[in-house]
Amino acid sequence: MLNQEVLKRLPGDSRIYKSCDTICKGSTTSDAAEALYPAEYLNSLKFSGFPNHQIELKIGAPIMLLRNLNPKKGLCNGTRLTVTRCYPFVIEAVIITGNKAGNITYIPRITMKPADKMYPFVLKRKQFPVALCYAMTINKSQGQTMQNVGLYLPNSVFSHGHLYVAISRVTTSCGLKIICADEDKTINGYTKNIVYREIFNDISSPRHVDASMLL
Repeated sequence: MLNQEVLKRLPGDSRIYKSCDTICKGSTTSDAAEALYPAEYLNSLKFSGFPNHQIELKIGAPIMLLRNLNPKKGLCNGTRLTVTRCYPFVIEAVIITGNKAGNITYIPRITMKPADKMYPFVLKRKQFPVALCYAMTINKSQGQTMQNVGLYLPNSVFSHGHLYVAISRVTTSCGLKIICADEDKTINGYTKNIVYREIFNDISSPRHVDASMLL
């Protein structure tokens, strides 16, 4: 939602890329797989860490790679780039993170399969392995370092260490802004920090450790 809202405010015309979705042969025993799972249904499926059927981009928009394309050239899962050209079959972008920052690269469409096994078939989606990254999930932000971070919490974090991971993406406290937008809260401006205290149950008292054991 945040990505689409910010993209609307970016000047320039947008370009929409749609994927080609099919069912992997051999992943289902049904002879009527095409009738059971039409293209419209396959296009509606969304998976975590997987590109959507429809991707809308503009020149100047930041994107994130969702697959390892060429680690030697800095094109790894999580690499952030800025779109410089939107061609019909390839995206030109400049890398903005890592030791290859500033290099111009070209991203092609590739065929991907989601890791999710909740469906009785294997989806094959041919699409650009990118996603807009004006906003990203806390899990996807791991390893990123930024000068300014806005943490949007329509709901409280739900896992141990999530809040710490999100807050530690920023270099200074002055660059951090947190929005707690949960309407059900009785006290605004607060959020829960989930800590599983059970992890401390079996921790013994500190004892002396011989320095030679650490070598």
